[in-house]
Amino acid sequence: MTAIDLDQSATTSVRRPVLEAMWPHLTGEYGNPSSAHSLGRRAKDALEDARARVAAVAGVRPAQVVFTSGGTEADNLAVIGLTLGGIATGRGRHIIVGAIEHEAVLAAAKYLERWHGVRVDRLPVDNSGVLDVSALDALLGSDTALVSAQHANNEVGTLQPLAELGILARTSGARLHVDAVQTAGWLPLDPARSPELSTARPDAIAISGHKLGAPKGVGALILPTSAPIEPVIHGGGQERDRRSGTENVAGAVGLATALELAEADRAADLAAAAPDADPASAASTTTARRNRFIARVRAAVPEARLTGHPERRLPGHASFVVEGIGGEPLLIGLDDRGVVCSSGSACAAGRDEPSPVLLAMGYEPDLARTALRFSFGPATTDAELDAAVRALAEAAADLRALG
Repeated sequence: MTAIDLDQSATTSVRRPVLEAMWPHLTGEYGNPSSAHSLGRRAKDALEDARARVAAVAGVRPAQVVFTSGGTEADNLAVIGLTLGGIATGRGRHIIVGAIEHEAVLAAAKYLERWHGVRVDRLPVDNSGVLDVSALDALLGSDTALVSAQHANNEVGTLQPLAELGILARTSGARLHVDAVQTAGWLPLDPARSPELSTARPDAIAISGHKLGAPKGVGALILPTSAPIEPVIHGGGQERDRRSGTENVAGAVGLATALELAEADRAADLAAAAPDADPASAASTTTARRNRFIARVRAAVPEARLTGHPERRLPGHASFVVEGIGGEPLLIGLDDRGVVCSSGSACAAGRDEPSPVLLAMGYEPDLARTALRFSFGPATTDAELDAAVRALAEAAADLRALG
Protein backbone atom coordinates (compact mmCIF):
# COMPACT_ATOMS: atom_id res chain seq x y z
CA MET A 1 0.00 0.00 0.00
CA THR A 2 1.32 3.42 -0.98
CA ALA A 3 1.30 5.77 1.98
CA ILE A 4 -0.56 9.07 1.89
CA ASP A 5 2.20 11.61 2.44
CA LEU A 6 0.98 14.40 4.71
CA ASP A 7 4.44 15.27 6.03
CA GLN A 8 5.65 17.45 3.18
CA SER A 9 6.84 20.23 5.48
CA ALA A 10 9.55 17.74 6.46
CA THR A 11 10.62 16.90 2.90
CA THR A 12 9.33 16.21 -0.59
CA SER A 13 10.24 13.72 -3.30
CA VAL A 14 12.47 14.83 -6.16
CA ARG A 15 10.29 15.80 -9.10
CA ARG A 16 11.01 13.95 -12.32
CA PRO A 17 11.82 17.07 -14.40
CA VAL A 18 14.25 18.09 -11.66
CA LEU A 19 16.00 14.72 -11.78
CA GLU A 20 16.15 14.85 -15.58
CA ALA A 21 17.66 18.36 -15.49
CA MET A 22 20.27 17.21 -12.96
CA TRP A 23 21.20 13.93 -14.66
CA PRO A 24 23.71 15.26 -17.23
CA HIS A 25 25.63 17.01 -14.45
CA LEU A 26 25.80 13.79 -12.44
CA THR A 27 27.15 11.80 -15.40
CA GLY A 28 28.86 13.12 -18.53
CA GLU A 29 29.00 16.81 -17.57
CA TYR A 30 30.64 16.22 -14.20
CA GLY A 31 33.34 18.90 -14.36
CA ASN A 32 34.55 21.06 -11.50
CA PRO A 33 33.35 24.62 -12.22
CA SER A 34 36.67 26.00 -10.96
CA SER A 35 38.63 24.07 -13.60
CA ALA A 36 39.92 26.01 -16.62
CA HIS A 37 39.46 23.25 -19.23
CA SER A 38 36.37 22.76 -21.38
CA LEU A 39 34.67 20.30 -19.02
CA GLY A 40 35.09 22.73 -16.15
CA ARG A 41 33.93 25.70 -18.23
CA ARG A 42 30.74 23.87 -19.18
CA ALA A 43 30.12 23.12 -15.49
CA LYS A 44 30.68 26.79 -14.70
CA ASP A 45 28.22 27.81 -17.41
CA ALA A 46 25.59 25.42 -16.00
CA LEU A 47 26.15 26.75 -12.48
CA GLU A 48 25.80 30.37 -13.55
CA ASP A 49 22.71 29.58 -15.60
CA ALA A 50 21.13 27.98 -12.50
CA ARG A 51 22.12 31.02 -10.45
CA ALA A 52 20.46 33.34 -12.97
CA ARG A 53 17.28 31.26 -12.91
CA VAL A 54 17.06 31.32 -9.11
CA ALA A 55 17.75 35.06 -9.20
CA ALA A 56 14.92 35.58 -11.70
CA VAL A 57 12.44 33.86 -9.38
CA ALA A 58 13.69 35.93 -6.42
CA GLY A 59 13.81 39.23 -8.31
CA VAL A 60 17.51 39.84 -7.62
CA ARG A 61 20.74 39.93 -9.61
CA PRO A 62 22.53 36.58 -10.10
CA ALA A 63 25.48 37.79 -8.02
CA GLN A 64 23.10 38.04 -5.06
CA VAL A 65 22.45 34.27 -4.97
CA VAL A 66 24.77 32.08 -2.87
CA PHE A 67 24.33 28.32 -3.25
CA THR A 68 24.56 26.34 0.00
CA SER A 69 24.12 22.76 1.19
CA GLY A 70 20.57 23.53 2.37
CA GLY A 71 18.43 25.68 4.60
CA THR A 72 20.47 25.07 7.74
CA GLU A 73 23.68 26.33 6.16
CA ALA A 74 21.83 29.27 4.57
CA ASP A 75 20.42 30.25 7.98
CA ASN A 76 23.84 29.93 9.60
CA LEU A 77 25.49 32.04 6.92
CA ALA A 78 22.81 34.70 7.32
CA VAL A 79 22.71 34.85 11.13
CA ILE A 80 26.43 34.48 11.78
CA GLY A 81 27.64 36.19 8.61
CA LEU A 82 25.40 39.25 8.81
CA THR A 83 26.04 39.67 12.54
CA LEU A 84 29.81 39.49 12.18
CA GLY A 85 29.66 41.65 9.08
CA GLY A 86 27.69 44.21 11.02
CA ILE A 87 30.12 44.15 13.94
CA ALA A 88 33.04 44.63 11.54
CA THR A 89 31.39 47.75 10.15
CA GLY A 90 30.49 49.31 13.48
CA ARG A 91 27.22 47.70 14.54
CA GLY A 92 26.85 46.44 18.10
CA ARG A 93 26.85 42.92 19.48
CA HIS A 94 23.10 42.48 19.85
CA ILE A 95 20.70 40.35 17.80
CA ILE A 96 17.00 39.50 18.05
CA VAL A 97 15.56 36.17 16.93
CA GLY A 98 12.00 34.90 17.09
CA ALA A 99 11.18 32.61 20.00
CA ILE A 100 9.84 29.92 17.64
CA GLU A 101 12.59 29.98 15.02
CA HIS A 102 14.02 26.83 13.49
CA GLU A 103 16.93 25.32 15.41
CA ALA A 104 19.28 26.39 12.61
CA VAL A 105 18.69 30.01 13.61
CA LEU A 106 18.53 29.43 17.36
CA ALA A 107 21.73 27.37 17.42
CA ALA A 108 23.56 29.93 15.29
CA ALA A 109 22.47 32.64 17.75
CA LYS A 110 23.74 30.54 20.66
CA TYR A 111 27.09 30.16 18.90
CA LEU A 112 27.39 33.94 18.53
CA GLU A 113 26.46 34.38 22.17
CA ARG A 114 29.02 31.87 23.40
CA TRP A 115 31.99 32.59 21.17
CA HIS A 116 31.56 36.22 20.08
CA GLY A 117 29.97 37.87 23.12
CA VAL A 118 26.78 38.67 21.24
CA ARG A 119 23.72 39.47 23.34
CA VAL A 120 20.69 37.52 22.08
CA ASP A 121 17.07 38.45 22.74
CA ARG A 122 14.20 36.17 21.79
CA LEU A 123 11.14 37.89 20.42
CA PRO A 124 7.97 36.48 22.06
CA VAL A 125 4.89 35.24 20.23
CA ASP A 126 1.18 35.22 21.02
CA ASN A 127 -0.89 32.05 21.38
CA SER A 128 -1.27 31.75 17.59
CA GLY A 129 2.48 31.98 17.01
CA VAL A 130 2.61 35.57 15.71
CA LEU A 131 5.72 37.53 16.67
CA ASP A 132 5.09 40.48 18.98
CA VAL A 133 5.87 43.58 16.89
CA SER A 134 5.59 45.95 19.85
CA ALA A 135 8.13 43.84 21.75
CA LEU A 136 10.53 44.15 18.82
CA ASP A 137 10.18 47.91 18.94
CA ALA A 138 11.12 47.83 22.63
CA LEU A 139 14.09 45.48 22.12
CA LEU A 140 15.71 47.26 19.18
CA GLY A 141 18.58 49.60 19.93
CA SER A 142 21.48 51.34 18.30
CA ASP A 143 23.61 48.25 19.00
CA THR A 144 21.25 45.78 17.25
CA ALA A 145 23.03 44.15 14.31
CA LEU A 146 20.37 41.69 13.17
CA VAL A 147 16.72 40.64 13.42
CA SER A 148 15.91 37.10 12.22
CA ALA A 149 12.40 35.79 11.63
CA GLN A 150 10.81 32.86 9.82
CA HIS A 151 8.39 33.77 7.07
CA ALA A 152 6.27 30.85 8.25
CA ASN A 153 6.75 28.52 11.19
CA ASN A 154 7.44 24.92 10.24
CA GLU A 155 5.47 23.39 13.13
CA VAL A 156 2.28 25.47 13.27
CA GLY A 157 2.33 27.16 9.87
CA THR A 158 1.83 30.74 11.11
CA LEU A 159 2.89 33.49 8.70
CA GLN A 160 4.78 36.37 10.29
CA PRO A 161 4.18 40.15 9.78
CA LEU A 162 7.40 40.66 7.85
CA ALA A 163 6.50 44.13 6.63
CA GLU A 164 6.14 45.51 10.15
CA LEU A 165 9.24 43.69 11.37
CA GLY A 166 11.27 44.97 8.43
CA ILE A 167 10.23 48.59 8.87
CA LEU A 168 11.24 48.54 12.54
CA ALA A 169 14.55 46.78 11.86
CA ARG A 170 15.47 49.15 9.04
CA THR A 171 14.55 52.22 11.08
CA SER A 172 16.96 51.12 13.82
CA GLY A 173 19.71 50.29 11.34
CA ALA A 174 19.54 46.52 11.96
CA ARG A 175 19.73 43.92 9.18
CA LEU A 176 16.75 41.60 8.58
CA HIS A 177 17.11 37.90 7.80
CA VAL A 178 14.06 35.93 6.66
CA ASP A 179 13.99 32.13 6.86
CA ALA A 180 11.77 31.30 3.87
CA VAL A 181 12.47 27.57 3.84
CA GLN A 182 8.77 26.77 4.37
CA THR A 183 7.34 29.47 2.07
CA ALA A 184 9.56 29.27 -1.03
CA GLY A 185 7.31 27.95 -3.79
CA TRP A 186 4.16 28.81 -1.83
CA LEU A 187 4.56 32.56 -1.65
CA PRO A 188 6.44 34.93 -3.99
CA LEU A 189 10.13 35.49 -3.34
CA ASP A 190 10.22 38.44 -5.73
CA PRO A 191 9.43 41.72 -3.91
CA ALA A 192 7.84 43.02 -7.13
CA ARG A 193 5.09 40.41 -6.62
CA SER A 194 5.00 40.52 -2.81
CA PRO A 195 3.95 43.77 -1.13
CA GLU A 196 5.08 42.31 2.19
CA LEU A 197 8.64 41.54 1.04
CA SER A 198 8.76 44.82 -0.85
CA THR A 199 8.04 46.66 2.40
CA ALA A 200 10.19 44.43 4.62
CA ARG A 201 13.25 44.72 2.33
CA PRO A 202 15.14 41.80 3.90
CA ASP A 203 18.92 41.61 3.65
CA ALA A 204 18.95 37.81 3.45
CA ILE A 205 16.43 35.08 2.54
CA ALA A 206 17.16 31.38 3.14
CA ILE A 207 15.60 28.63 1.01
CA SER A 208 16.02 24.83 0.85
CA GLY A 209 15.66 22.56 -2.17
CA HIS A 210 14.21 19.46 -0.58
CA LYS A 211 11.10 21.33 0.60
CA LEU A 212 9.98 21.96 -3.00
CA GLY A 213 10.94 18.98 -5.15
CA ALA A 214 14.73 19.29 -5.40
CA PRO A 215 17.08 16.84 -3.68
CA LYS A 216 18.36 17.10 -0.14
CA GLY A 217 21.73 18.83 0.16
CA VAL A 218 21.14 22.02 -1.80
CA GLY A 219 19.76 25.42 -0.86
CA ALA A 220 20.52 29.07 -1.32
CA LEU A 221 20.92 32.31 0.55
CA ILE A 222 19.48 35.21 -1.38
CA LEU A 223 21.07 38.58 -0.55
CA PRO A 224 18.83 41.36 -1.92
CA THR A 225 20.96 44.16 -0.43
CA SER A 226 24.69 44.87 -0.25
CA ALA A 227 24.93 44.22 3.50
CA PRO A 228 28.43 43.01 4.46
CA ILE A 229 28.52 39.30 5.25
CA GLU A 230 31.33 37.20 6.71
CA PRO A 231 31.72 33.62 5.42
CA VAL A 232 31.29 30.72 7.85
CA ILE A 233 32.99 28.16 5.57
CA HIS A 234 36.52 29.02 4.52
CA GLY A 235 38.63 27.63 1.71
CA GLY A 236 39.00 28.29 -1.99
CA GLY A 237 36.83 31.39 -2.11
CA GLN A 238 33.99 30.03 -4.24
CA GLU A 239 30.63 31.82 -4.39
CA ARG A 240 32.44 35.19 -4.47
CA ASP A 241 34.24 34.44 -1.19
CA ARG A 242 30.95 33.95 0.67
CA ARG A 243 30.84 30.14 0.72
CA SER A 244 33.95 28.11 -0.07
CA GLY A 245 33.81 24.57 -1.40
CA THR A 246 33.42 22.97 -4.82
CA GLU A 247 29.93 23.88 -5.97
CA ASN A 248 27.19 21.28 -6.31
CA VAL A 249 26.37 21.98 -9.96
CA ALA A 250 23.73 19.27 -10.30
CA GLY A 251 22.08 20.41 -7.06
CA ALA A 252 22.04 24.04 -8.21
CA VAL A 253 20.41 23.03 -11.50
CA GLY A 254 17.88 20.96 -9.55
CA LEU A 255 17.07 23.83 -7.21
CA ALA A 256 16.54 26.25 -10.11
CA THR A 257 14.27 23.77 -11.90
CA ALA A 258 12.27 23.00 -8.76
CA LEU A 259 11.76 26.70 -8.02
CA GLU A 260 10.48 27.34 -11.54
CA LEU A 261 8.12 24.38 -11.33
CA ALA A 262 6.82 25.53 -7.94
CA GLU A 263 6.19 29.01 -9.34
CA ALA A 264 4.27 27.49 -12.26
CA ASP A 265 2.21 25.37 -9.86
CA ARG A 266 1.41 28.42 -7.74
CA ALA A 267 0.32 30.38 -10.80
CA ALA A 268 -1.91 27.52 -11.94
CA ASP A 269 -3.40 27.20 -8.46
CA LEU A 270 -4.23 30.90 -8.42
CA ALA A 271 -5.66 30.75 -11.93
CA ALA A 272 -7.99 27.95 -10.85
CA ALA A 273 -9.20 29.96 -7.86
CA ALA A 274 -11.79 32.74 -7.67
CA PRO A 275 -11.19 35.56 -10.17
CA ASP A 276 -10.71 38.11 -7.39
CA ALA A 277 -7.99 36.07 -5.62
CA ASP A 278 -5.04 38.16 -4.46
CA PRO A 279 -2.06 37.18 -6.68
CA ALA A 280 0.32 37.91 -3.79
CA SER A 281 -1.49 35.56 -1.41
CA ALA A 282 -1.00 31.87 -0.75
CA ALA A 283 -2.20 29.34 -3.31
CA SER A 284 -5.95 29.73 -3.05
CA THR A 285 -7.22 26.30 -4.12
CA THR A 286 -4.80 24.60 -1.74
CA THR A 287 -5.88 26.97 1.00
CA ALA A 288 -9.52 25.99 0.42
CA ARG A 289 -8.56 22.31 0.54
CA ARG A 290 -6.66 22.94 3.79
CA ASN A 291 -9.64 24.71 5.38
CA ARG A 292 -11.96 21.86 4.44
CA PHE A 293 -9.50 19.37 5.94
CA ILE A 294 -9.29 21.33 9.20
CA ALA A 295 -13.09 21.42 9.47
CA ARG A 296 -13.35 17.68 8.86
CA VAL A 297 -10.67 16.86 11.46
CA ARG A 298 -12.47 18.95 14.07
CA ALA A 299 -15.77 17.22 13.30
CA ALA A 300 -14.28 13.72 13.34
CA VAL A 301 -12.08 14.20 16.43
CA PRO A 302 -13.70 16.71 18.83
CA GLU A 303 -10.58 16.71 21.04
CA ALA A 304 -8.49 18.21 18.21
CA ARG A 305 -7.62 21.91 18.57
CA LEU A 306 -6.01 23.83 15.75
CA THR A 307 -2.62 25.35 16.57
CA GLY A 308 -1.17 28.37 14.84
CA HIS A 309 -3.00 31.27 13.25
CA PRO A 310 -6.41 30.20 11.83
CA GLU A 311 -6.00 32.25 8.63
CA ARG A 312 -2.45 33.62 8.28
CA ARG A 313 -0.82 30.25 7.81
CA LEU A 314 0.79 28.12 5.13
CA PRO A 315 -1.77 26.93 2.58
CA GLY A 316 -0.97 23.22 2.82
CA HIS A 317 -0.51 23.08 6.58
CA ALA A 318 -2.84 22.00 9.40
CA SER A 319 -1.55 21.40 12.93
CA PHE A 320 -3.38 20.31 16.05
CA VAL A 321 -3.09 19.33 19.67
CA VAL A 322 -5.40 16.49 20.68
CA GLU A 323 -6.49 16.74 24.30
CA GLY A 324 -6.29 13.50 26.23
CA ILE A 325 -4.74 11.47 23.38
CA GLY A 326 -0.98 11.12 22.97
CA GLY A 327 0.54 12.48 19.80
CA GLU A 328 3.03 9.63 19.32
CA PRO A 329 0.39 6.85 19.66
CA LEU A 330 -1.75 8.74 17.14
CA LEU A 331 1.19 8.94 14.74
CA ILE A 332 1.70 5.18 15.02
CA GLY A 333 -2.02 4.56 14.50
CA LEU A 334 -2.04 6.75 11.41
CA ASP A 335 1.11 5.13 10.05
CA ASP A 336 -0.46 1.69 10.51
CA ARG A 337 -3.39 2.95 8.41
CA GLY A 338 -1.16 4.25 5.63
CA VAL A 339 -1.04 7.95 6.55
CA VAL A 340 2.31 9.67 7.10
CA CYS A 341 2.38 12.84 9.21
CA SER A 342 4.46 14.21 12.09
CA SER A 343 4.32 15.60 15.60
CA GLY A 344 6.22 18.78 14.67
CA SER A 345 9.66 19.60 13.33
CA ALA A 346 11.42 16.67 11.65
CA CYS A 347 14.67 18.02 13.11
CA ALA A 348 13.33 17.34 16.63
CA ALA A 349 11.83 13.90 15.95
CA GLY A 350 12.52 11.24 18.55
CA ARG A 351 12.95 13.62 21.46
CA ASP A 352 10.72 12.88 24.45
CA GLU A 353 10.12 16.57 25.05
CA PRO A 354 7.19 18.90 24.40
CA SER A 355 7.55 21.17 21.38
CA PRO A 356 9.46 24.37 22.30
CA VAL A 357 7.31 26.15 19.72
CA LEU A 358 4.08 25.23 21.49
CA LEU A 359 5.58 26.01 24.90
CA ALA A 360 6.55 29.48 23.63
CA MET A 361 2.95 29.90 22.47
CA GLY A 362 1.70 29.20 26.01
CA TYR A 363 0.65 25.56 25.78
CA GLU A 364 1.05 23.34 28.84
CA PRO A 365 3.73 20.65 28.40
CA ASP A 366 1.30 17.70 28.52
CA LEU A 367 -0.89 19.25 25.84
CA ALA A 368 2.14 20.23 23.73
CA ARG A 369 3.14 16.55 23.68
CA THR A 370 -0.06 15.70 21.78
CA ALA A 371 0.89 17.76 18.71
CA LEU A 372 0.10 16.54 15.19
CA ARG A 373 1.15 18.23 11.94
CA PHE A 374 -0.35 17.50 8.52
CA SER A 375 1.30 19.15 5.51
CA PHE A 376 0.63 18.56 1.84
CA GLY A 377 1.21 19.91 -1.64
CA PRO A 378 -0.70 20.77 -4.84
CA ALA A 379 -0.74 17.13 -5.95
CA THR A 380 -2.51 15.94 -2.76
CA THR A 381 -6.11 15.02 -3.55
CA ASP A 382 -9.34 15.55 -1.62
CA ALA A 383 -9.75 11.76 -1.56
CA GLU A 384 -6.40 11.39 0.20
CA LEU A 385 -7.28 14.03 2.75
CA ASP A 386 -10.66 12.41 3.38
CA ALA A 387 -8.93 9.05 3.89
CA ALA A 388 -6.57 10.70 6.38
CA VAL A 389 -9.50 12.09 8.37
CA ARG A 390 -11.08 8.63 8.54
CA ALA A 391 -7.77 7.10 9.65
CA LEU A 392 -7.35 9.76 12.33
CA ALA A 393 -10.87 9.18 13.64
CA GLU A 394 -10.26 5.41 13.78
CA ALA A 395 -6.89 5.77 15.52
CA ALA A 396 -8.34 8.21 18.06
CA ALA A 397 -11.27 5.87 18.75
CA ASP A 398 -8.91 2.93 19.34
CA LEU A 399 -6.82 4.99 21.78
CA ARG A 400 -9.91 6.19 23.67
CA ALA A 401 -11.06 2.57 24.02
CA LEU A 402 -7.71 1.66 25.55
CA GLY A 403 -8.20 4.41 28.13
